[in-house]
Amino acid sequence: MLVNNPAFAGSDGEGSLRMSYYNFYPGNGYNLHSLYLSYDSYIPGIHGGAAFYLTDDYLGGIINDIRGGFSYAYYLQAGRELFINAGLTASVFHRGYNFRSAVLPDQIDPLGGVTLPSSDNLGYTGRTALDIGVGFLFMYRNYSGGFSVDHLAQPDLTGKGLPWEKLARRVLVNMSGDFSAGNNSGLTISPVLLFSLQGGAVAGAAGASLETAHFSLSLEGLRDYGQNINLQTGFSLHTGGVTIYYNYRFNVIRGNEMIPLSLLHQTGLAFSLNKVEKRNNIKTINFPKL
Repeated sequence: MLVNNPAFAGSDGEGSLRMSYYNFYPGNGYNLHSLYLSYDSYIPGIHGGAAFYLTDDYLGGIINDIRGGFSYAYYLQAGRELFINAGLTASVFHRGYNFRSAVLPDQIDPLGGVTLPSSDNLGYTGRTALDIGVGFLFMYRNYSGGFSVDHLAQPDLTGKGLPWEKLARRVLVNMSGDFSAGNNSGLTISPVLLFSLQGGAVAGAAGASLETAHFSLSLEGLRDYGQNINLQTGFSLHTGGVTIYYNYRFNVIRGNEMIPLSLLHQTGLAFSLNKVEKRNNIKTINFPKL
């Protein structure tokens, strides 16, 4: 959410360093990986939160998309228990190509395997493009909700200038809450809803996490842009300012028969680097670790 909605910058109150690794379609040899690195914190001097993030999507050894950006969120107390964050993010996309391991159709000899030289000249060069996004986050008691619009600049990562080659604007809506599971039980139930619209395609998710001070379990159902219905399960462990988490996503209903059962593994670490006394300054909530 920190990458998708800049209003989340510093919303946990304390400085947090997060690292995530995704392995997509494990066991199929597709070589699809993603890395995420971010840091965000509430900073009283700027009346809000600031964040830095870096992502790397490694697509089959041929395409590598790197994105780095900064976000700022201004915090406003709009009422006794109503708080609003307004965020802005600016980022740089870079797409690089490496065709040394690519196999093109005219290289395949039906009898001898991949032996023929290609007549195609793959002259793609790397391209860098700027992008911006905006977002808002509303918090009232133990409820929160927000929306963001990403890819406002519609960056063209191919350089061809074709409308369908540009990244379409994406609208993301989120809602969540924190509810005690019982008096003095120490258990918290945190439901979450997500809705995404990009280029006319709709995706959504709904789930919840069951949390204690040091452990949480989560379950989430998702509908992706390919009309697949997926489930994601996960857990996290938290102690001494360090959180380790793992998620596994698998397919339940397929919109495409080529989609495998195992969709992704995600693992990561989060470090709380400093504490902020926020009770008299800002309203913060801890979002579900989904």
